[in-house]
Amino acid sequence: MRIGVSLRSVYTVADARTGARWMIERAAAARAAGLDSLFVGDYHVIGTPYYQNTPMLGRLLAEWGDTPAGALYSLPLWNPVLLAEHIGTLASIAEGRFILQCGLGDGRRQFAAMGADIHRRASAFERVLATVRTLLAGGHVDGSRVAPVPSEPVEVWIGGSADPAVDRAARLGDGFLAAPYLTLDQARAELDLYRERCAAHERPVGVAAIRRDVHVGADAADAERRAAPVLSAGYRGFPPDAPVVGGPDEVAASFRELGDIGYTDVIVRHLAEDQAEVLHSFERLAAVGSNLT
Repeated sequence: MRIGVSLRSVYTVADARTGARWMIERAAAARAAGLDSLFVGDYHVIGTPYYQNTPMLGRLLAEWGDTPAGALYSLPLWNPVLLAEHIGTLASIAEGRFILQCGLGDGRRQFAAMGADIHRRASAFERVLATVRTLLAGGHVDGSRVAPVPSEPVEVWIGGSADPAVDRAARLGDGFLAAPYLTLDQARAELDLYRERCAAHERPVGVAAIRRDVHVGADAADAERRAAPVLSAGYRGFPPDAPVVGGPDEVAASFRELGDIGYTDVIVRHLAEDQAEVLHSFERLAAVGSNLT
């Protein structure tokens, strides 16, 4: 099983440079821990500082190595030519393979601000994905062509939790990205559905990734002490057993359960607020990875 990271992009700070610096420090910590992939997310007009994926990832790649990196893009919100140009440039900066994580996106305010129709997002998703893939392969779309194009094919992971989203991942993706709020039983059911739909579409089962929001403490008691204030506030409305909190042994055991049901990648996001604690948690993820091999 591989462990990657999706860096948190929202920071309520007095100086916007602080949040950006924290993301840079976290990317460096992820590399030092030997994590297998690096990602950032995609959201717009939320009213608090949100560090946008394309420029932020361009900076973070300076802290990364030759293992895969990428970003989530809510495809219906993007002009496909602009997005293909962004990905082509990012892929030329990255030393390793570029992974495009993508989904439908949500939020009426976000769609309105970006001039997108939330009611047609499923059809827009497929249109944008097809156009981006053609352009990144060096092809023409309506007389348009982009450059640079990636040196190796971009891998596409499609996220979602509704049945149509899982089917879309099986039909169109190179992998499936499961949601962070799933319980273990729900995660098993979603992966079973993904495999079933791959067989129905006569496509191979691709990468099976799941995000988990985590805190790795020095031991179980330390982790509980650090994470309890966040979890007791009803962390993001997640079921209590969806976040993974514990010492390296406990976290490795939780990840191993996901591997046992067939997930190939766990993409972590840290739930703690304190930057120093997050950096310590990254250090301990190295021990988690060692326990999985």
